[in-house]
Amino acid sequence: MQVTVMQVFQSWKVLALVAAFSLAPASFAAAQEVKTIRFAKQFGIGYLPMVIMENMKLVEKYAAAQGLGDVKAEWSELTGGSPINDALISGQIDFGAGGVGPLLTIWAKTQGSLNVKGVGALNAMPLYLNTIEPNVKTLQDFTEKHRIALPSVKVSIQAVTLQMAAEKAFGEGKHDILDRLTVSMSHPDGMTAMMSGNSEIAAHFTSAPFMYQELDDPRVRRVLSSYEVLGGPGSFNLMWCKQEFFDKSPKSYMAVFDALQEAIKFINERPDQAAEIWAAAEKSKLKLDLIKKIIADPENRWTSAPLNLMTYASFMHKVGAIKIKPNDWKDIFFPPLHSMQGS
Repeated sequence: MQVTVMQVFQSWKVLALVAAFSLAPASFAAAQEVKTIRFAKQFGIGYLPMVIMENMKLVEKYAAAQGLGDVKAEWSELTGGSPINDALISGQIDFGAGGVGPLLTIWAKTQGSLNVKGVGALNAMPLYLNTIEPNVKTLQDFTEKHRIALPSVKVSIQAVTLQMAAEKAFGEGKHDILDRLTVSMSHPDGMTAMMSGNSEIAAHFTSAPFMYQELDDPRVRRVLSSYEVLGGPGSFNLMWCKQEFFDKSPKSYMAVFDALQEAIKFINERPDQAAEIWAAAEKSKLKLDLIKKIIADPENRWTSAPLNLMTYASFMHKVGAIKIKPNDWKDIFFPPLHSMQGS
């Protein structure tokens, strides 16, 4: 059969279209990679890994390694888990960080829609409930005239831990008995209010370095530690983002994930240098020796593997704080973290 020039042309045209469409998904995916990755963290030494990521430009380093070229990381600080989650949902940021409570709350609320999940933990650190009130020695000693400052009422990890402790102290079903006494305040503001001695804030459920600063004052005593409530170490801060970012910007996501792993490795291998970086970045007035002591304290673990997350998830589901209960900690995190030993 004789083949005309036109038939040859048409055949090449079809092949060209097929080739174009076969390449389209890859090109489309590449077009979704971002040039600016926006982060929001909170105050405190618990966010040290993110401070290291920012200071050492690790996100930019791994973005370049992924072939993304000149990528910029933008960093901001917000005062609690609720503002972080609001900023993430509204699209103002790409990655947020906070406590277990805000992560589990946004994870449960967005399943089937935004599908927010964790990137990894930043650490495992205890939380202290400190008081300046001489008559308060246990949870049962709090009265209507006392107020407890914590980052976010009901949803912060401090608020959830207080509920768990209250249930142990007052009995099953009485987990929220102290909620009426809680007030949402940033860590610095909560410390300032309690330490003034002239405020209704009689106690502060907070984290390092604020809890250690407070305990330096002889007027202050520790009422409880989160590790006592959990029966062991538990994650304090974690990082999370939307499924959309994970799906559409996979190279950008891995740049962030790899940057987090290097930051944590750096802290464990060079704690003194990490202390110096944090002190300079936060313009901290703390003595450098104290910062180094906090970072190197054995009860403070620098790891991206979540610890005791399911303890919190089970409790929050039981009391109705989240409507969906994860079957495993891996349900709450994106796959790159799944090879680690979490709980």
